[in-house]
Amino acid sequence: MADNKEVDHVSGVETTGHEWDGIRELNNPLPRWWLWTFYACCIWAVAYWVVMPAWPLISSHTTGMIGYSSRAQLAKTVEQAREAQSAYLTRIDAASLEEIAGDQELLDFALAGGGSAFAVNCSQCHGRGAAGYVGYPNLNDDDWIWGGDLAAIDQTIHFGIRSDHDETRLNEMPAYGRDEILTREEIDDVAEYVLSLSASGSAAAAAAAARGQEIFAEQCSACHMEDGKGDYELGAPNLTDAIWLYGGEKTAVVESITNSRAGMMPAWTGRLDETTIKQLAIYVHSLGGGE
Repeated sequence: MADNKEVDHVSGVETTGHEWDGIRELNNPLPRWWLWTFYACCIWAVAYWVVMPAWPLISSHTTGMIGYSSRAQLAKTVEQAREAQSAYLTRIDAASLEEIAGDQELLDFALAGGGSAFAVNCSQCHGRGAAGYVGYPNLNDDDWIWGGDLAAIDQTIHFGIRSDHDETRLNEMPAYGRDEILTREEIDDVAEYVLSLSASGSAAAAAAAARGQEIFAEQCSACHMEDGKGDYELGAPNLTDAIWLYGGEKTAVVESITNSRAGMMPAWTGRLDETTIKQLAIYVHSLGGGE
């Protein structure tokens, strides 16, 4: 390592006199503005530690001279939001679903609140856009199992479907194969007939569908009605519209007939307040499929 300083002939900068493996260290000090900025940041940091909450302690933290708390600020903001909403919530609580739907100001508020409640409580099953999945109804279409008017939607949200609530809607389809009510061949024929109701069957299966029609009239029409259009009171789906909850392929239809389906929706009464349930009913009704 050399001690003599010299000027680098390439850059024209004086060296520090240090050299490693032929590499000379240039004497390029930091610009004054950078140093002053650094010093100012250090002073600012010390001032921040004094004024604002900064240092963690064993069981708490330093509160700072002004005693600022982001948690307290959030609580204040939430309280202000609740106060701003309280007038609308009071009106919604006192109004019927029809009155809310007929008041544009209340309707807009209910749609916003219902959409938020849906995202938190319902989207896990029905999907973020309420389009559903296999076994979880699409709430955007006009196909309803238990009815799609405001009162029916409100009742479904309140008490659920096959839930543990005493007032839940409850009706179960027999497992025609598992309980040996129908043979495998008879189930196959009924499946062909059901598919033919929505024009999903094949012409080659016309004979099987004809046999299935007789079995359908004996075993299925009590709930699904003779024309296959279902019954809201019984929760029997419409089989003529090509909208399928568990799939419209023959294998899915055969599975439904063989082992039955018994989807469950929880009762939200007691979990959500009445005002939130009203907003949810309004929101679901507005999605495009409400009757």
